[in-house]
Amino acid sequence: MAVASAAPGSIFCKQLLFSLLVLILLCDACQKISLRVPSHLQAETLVGKVNLEECLRSASLILSSDPTFRILEDGSIYTTHDLILSSERKSFSIFLSDHQRQEQKTIEVILSARENKVPKKRHAKDTALKRSKRRWGPIPCSLMENSLGPFPQHIQQIQSDTAQNYTIFYSISGPGVDKEPYNLFYIERDTGDIFCTRSIDREQYQQFALYGYATTADGYAPEYPLPLIIKIEDDNDNAPYFENKLTVFTIPENCRTGTSVGQVTAIDLDEPDTLHTRLKYKILQQIPDHPKHFSIHPDTGVITTTTPLLDREKCDTYQLIMEVRDMGGQPFGLFNTGTITISLEDENDNPPSFTETSYVTEVEENRIDVEILRMKVQDQDLANTPHSRAVYTILQGNENGNFKISTDPNTNEGVLCVVKPLNYEVNRQVILQVGVVNEAQFSKASNSQTPTMCTTTVTVKIKDRDEGPECHPPVKVIQSEDGFPAGQELLGYKALDPETRSGEGLRYRKLGDEDNWFEINEHTGDLRTVKVLDRESKFVKNDQYNISVVAVDAVGRSCTGTLVVYLTDKNDHPPQINKEVTICQNNEDFAVLAPVDPDWPENGPPFQFRLVNSASKNWVIEEKDGKTAILRQRQNLDYNSYVVPIEIKDRHGLLATHMLSVRVCDCSVSSECNLPAKNLRDVRPNVILGRWAILAMVLGSVLLLCILFTCFCVTAKRTVKKCFPEDIAQQNLIVSNTEGPGEEVTEANIRLPMQTANICDTSMSVGTVGGQGIKTQQSFEMVKGGYTLDSNKGGGHQTLESVKGVGQGDAGRYTYTDWQSFTQPRLGEESIRGHTLIKN
Repeated sequence: MAVASAAPGSIFCKQLLFSLLVLILLCDACQKISLRVPSHLQAETLVGKVNLEECLRSASLILSSDPTFRILEDGSIYTTHDLILSSERKSFSIFLSDHQRQEQKTIEVILSARENKVPKKRHAKDTALKRSKRRWGPIPCSLMENSLGPFPQHIQQIQSDTAQNYTIFYSISGPGVDKEPYNLFYIERDTGDIFCTRSIDREQYQQFALYGYATTADGYAPEYPLPLIIKIEDDNDNAPYFENKLTVFTIPENCRTGTSVGQVTAIDLDEPDTLHTRLKYKILQQIPDHPKHFSIHPDTGVITTTTPLLDREKCDTYQLIMEVRDMGGQPFGLFNTGTITISLEDENDNPPSFTETSYVTEVEENRIDVEILRMKVQDQDLANTPHSRAVYTILQGNENGNFKISTDPNTNEGVLCVVKPLNYEVNRQVILQVGVVNEAQFSKASNSQTPTMCTTTVTVKIKDRDEGPECHPPVKVIQSEDGFPAGQELLGYKALDPETRSGEGLRYRKLGDEDNWFEINEHTGDLRTVKVLDRESKFVKNDQYNISVVAVDAVGRSCTGTLVVYLTDKNDHPPQINKEVTICQNNEDFAVLAPVDPDWPENGPPFQFRLVNSASKNWVIEEKDGKTAILRQRQNLDYNSYVVPIEIKDRHGLLATHMLSVRVCDCSVSSECNLPAKNLRDVRPNVILGRWAILAMVLGSVLLLCILFTCFCVTAKRTVKKCFPEDIAQQNLIVSNTEGPGEEVTEANIRLPMQTANICDTSMSVGTVGGQGIKTQQSFEMVKGGYTLDSNKGGGHQTLESVKGVGQGDAGRYTYTDWQSFTQPRLGEESIRGHTLIKN
């Protein structure tokens, strides 16, 4: 198995021999410790470690009887200089002392030297090497930082058991050898001794992880690589220091005892959780130093207050000179200092107060928005903060709102102003009581009491001034009746001279009268109506009509007032209605009537509706809710416009008759009323044919046919040549645009043809021997429901020619038989049509 030996350490202070001798005499033996070490020990070599707590749990002093060795608090034993053990055994004692318990203990340490073996070399003849890979057993190794040497300094020796039979060469690798920091360690190839070439700073390198190798001369490795951990032992070479050289804490003034101010922290670069980094804090000095207000916890660094008497107004800043020391605060520990600044925050613990107990000022009457006084206050709290900014209040004397007080933000003064005119004739002076407080609420600190509000009195003297007329009140209301006639007197607007308290010598004139209803009396201000007062006028708003009046004194000073004429309603307007309505029979067979009364509601609805004259024969009106009514037809009427007279009364019986135009139509399209233009029933919808009218129509038709027949016979006899008007069969009855029966046929309805003396003259006839001439169309009209000889019957256009037949004889010659056969059937049809119309 491979073995390793260790031996480094650090410098330790030599103890006084006198102290050792005293402790030897006083202490009791505790136990014996045996340590096996090399015969040659270099300085600062770790010899071993003992458990001190088993002997004395709380030792305040640890000493060695031999100055060659120094003992650390954890029981580690180090050499102070190079040592060669001349004999195989060497002993010394460790003295432990507890001053509080008055206890002393002694530990005896015996050192035994061991021999260094010289490794054997493997002979070349041993060609066959049996490799036995095993784990080496490294011994922990440490090296004191900042070692003073001499260098190279022996650290450790590694050996392989195979060196007893073979020649073994040793080597190492890792940080400090072939990695940064280079060449810090090296090993002797033949002996396995490891050396350090220079001092090491633990704060830079806390340990080194190396690997040791054992190989034969021909390159075989009988062992696995040996991990070597070289730990750098800490030396108390770094003094603690405060993180911030200048630290500022803030606390409120008047805070309670034990209030935490803050915590200071320090940094020590030495090894944590050791005595080298066990820090203690202490306040060296307080500035100012009286009285002492602060203390610090030595372990945590928390600063607290010790009194409740921190007053910012006396001292607003304190400085503490702090010390931090390692080694548990022992005198030999390293230390540093720093400065802590503690600033006190202001609290509103000082009330403001007026610099004067009373003030006197004066102002002219009727002046407004004028500054009359400035008041100063003093406050010991921090300036330009809510704790010192003043808030002024008028406590008494400003019941009429004549004054206002505010704070000047730049000077903190109270500024008193007049905002409403003062009247010398009413009051010669006003006494005000003014109070002042801070913006912030007063602090309720334990060492202060809530003060009362500071107050002062202000006497304001009012100076007299010659002033103009006063229009008071600015708005005056008078009442009048609707319909008040023209030329009547009304009480007008009155102004007063404040000096004489009368209106004598004032002159009045109008400034505003929209509809020129009034004229004003220049001397009295009374009004006379020019027009009838109408409440329903567009110039009246909310039953009020306004007139602006100006009053002027002898020197031209004036004031302006408003006169409001309030008009009470009079029932002088009957209900009004929309004069045109529409009834769509295919949608709604009624119309809604909604009258409007411009009078007050007391003179308006409920309304009463009534149809006038004979309108009730075709119409019915139904009252709905006292405000509207529904107009209906008694039966469906023809599409046309009708005039319906309606009488409407208000609740007091004032009525008006309205000629309502009602359109009855077919609204095939929404909001579109269509009336047929060529329909007899639409033109005369109210005309009803009697029996005598129908008989007259029939007799007229017969008489007309007889006249036509007589004319035809006379013309045929007087013609030298046999001729007959070619188009006699085409004489027409005039087509009427109406279908209503009842009109009598008169001579004015018949148009006879204009003929010459010679009816059969070749120039007037058709069908001469040579077939020459011009047709003369002889026609007449029958107004009501007649057929023309060429009118449609059953959809065909029939004439005498069509009945006779085309191509039968001369087209211009017709016999009496032909004419009779054409006219007789149509007379029968006319008679039938007349009966049909009568039924309809």
